[in-house]
Amino acid sequence: MTVHQTTTVRPGAFSPPPSAADGDTPGGGAGGKAFAPEYQGALGSLSVNSSLHEVVERGLAELRTAEATGDHRESARCGIAVAEAYRRLGRIEDAERIWKSSYRTARAAGDLGGMAWAAWSGGTLARQRGALPLAYRLLRIAADLGERGGDVVARGYSLAGLAETGRIQGDYEAVGRLHEQLLAEARRRGEARHTVWALEGIAQMHRNTGSYDTALALFEEAAETAERADDRRGRAWALRGVADVLSARDGDVDRALALLAEAAELCREIRLAGALAYNRKMRGNVLYRAGRYAEARKEYTRALAEFREMEEARGTALARLGLLKSRARLGRDASETAAELADLHGELRRIGLLHADRVIVRAAEELGVEPPPGAEAVATGTGAVR
Repeated sequence: MTVHQTTTVRPGAFSPPPSAADGDTPGGGAGGKAFAPEYQGALGSLSVNSSLHEVVERGLAELRTAEATGDHRESARCGIAVAEAYRRLGRIEDAERIWKSSYRTARAAGDLGGMAWAAWSGGTLARQRGALPLAYRLLRIAADLGERGGDVVARGYSLAGLAETGRIQGDYEAVGRLHEQLLAEARRRGEARHTVWALEGIAQMHRNTGSYDTALALFEEAAETAERADDRRGRAWALRGVADVLSARDGDVDRALALLAEAAELCREIRLAGALAYNRKMRGNVLYRAGRYAEARKEYTRALAEFREMEEARGTALARLGLLKSRARLGRDASETAAELADLHGELRRIGLLHADRVIVRAAEELGVEPPPGAEAVATGTGAVR
């Protein structure tokens, strides 16, 4: 399943909340601070950099208050913030329970915008768990609800979620244009957080197709934009991208590891479990490219445990691939490597990654083992997953 190319962005997709005036709000001007519109109602004062544990604690308290007073709209909005915090902390079952409850509560209140945000949260969670068809379905529902309910921010976030899901799947042709549209709209509105997101997504596609110089320039722009906007999450992801390119293009191990250490500290400050696990996996990538296989194996092993704990399907598969390659380089039996590569091939296909065959065939060629039956070699393009 792919993102339909007919998806378009209407002007104002990333407008700040209606109660705020341009120039006064986070994201209201080119030099504005990043804001977190998923934190709404009584939680609207929370920052994009608020500790996720703080979001859960305050969110649950406000949720109980709203439920006690029978305020269904406020209950739904508080629940969305809690669900997102749980998801980012890797508490998957709690996130699933809360977003569904918020959707039902918003529906009971006739709050289409609240329903949109809840469906967005559910779609984002589905993508994290590797259920891409469900992610597409929920995010399309969210975009439609956002439009019908007049919540342009919810619609914008949902379109961004569709674009990111397609990019992760590897469907660059379908979502490349959508990324560019979203970037143009975010820049027009001066919405820093989504400017950073779009820059990183476009940069990742360039990196994966071998355009290292363009990717590096975009990642660096994203990092600078995030720093000006005080968006620690966005800066952490951007620094990870810069480190990846410097390692892959230049072999600059020391600089790459230093940037990843800086990014990891930002992740720890606000308890970003998923971003920290991907940071650790990238450390493994950098060390593996440098031929430091024992160190890479250690990083991949830890990242794999973290991904599994939070049910992050794609991260789990990629950490498994890195660990498999490190073990092979350290002398693992070739037949065992080939058997695990075949199992991993099935997992990548189950997730729905369009480039699963290419990734597995190239790993088999690199390690000198037979590719799994059914894996089709692709002679052109890179399409690596990072």
